[in-house]
Amino acid sequence: RPTDAPEEPSGSFGAAAGEMANETEIEADLPVDQMRSVSEDPTEAELDDDLSRAQASVSALTNDLQRLQAEYVNYKRRVDRDRDLVRENAKYAVLASIIEVLDTIDRAREHGELEGGFAAVADQLERVVTSQGLEKFGAPGDAFDPNLHEALSHLGADAEVEVTTCKVIAKAGYRIGERVVRAAQVLVVDPAAD
Repeated sequence: RPTDAPEEPSGSFGAAAGEMANETEIEADLPVDQMRSVSEDPTEAELDDDLSRAQASVSALTNDLQRLQAEYVNYKRRVDRDRDLVRENAKYAVLASIIEVLDTIDRAREHGELEGGFAAVADQLERVVTSQGLEKFGAPGDAFDPNLHEALSHLGADAEVEVTTCKVIAKAGYRIGERVVRAAQVLVVDPAAD
């Protein structure tokens, strides 16, 4: 009958054919360099080769992992440094804009116009900016430092000083940490010539 499927072999011949097919399937799943007859026992040399390949693979993966860990640590440091820099720049921008208000408060205090509730607000503002790291500097008698002071004028010589000195502070200077936000504007005197 043409529509009938061919009969499967029976008996011991059919079982042997099935086992051979199973062995062929097992070998087909293995990479070519690892194909062995299922019935073969691996030799010591083959086991050593397998062990060497496995150790090389572990070593390569360990090196990759160490490299990735180092890259991650470097990335994390870079992100932290960038985050700190952005925070410092934002703080600088905000506090720099408040300096003019602090100058106005200083002038009002010098003229005795800082009284009552306004004095409390001024004190609170000064405490807040100080807590954010804004530091006021520049006082009469400070040695002149061109990194911190801007000399507006020389007032001549003064026998009481040994180095160029700030005699009058026109506007106080401000800094955040080591970063100068605004140099102190000063009038200076020079030491008297001998």
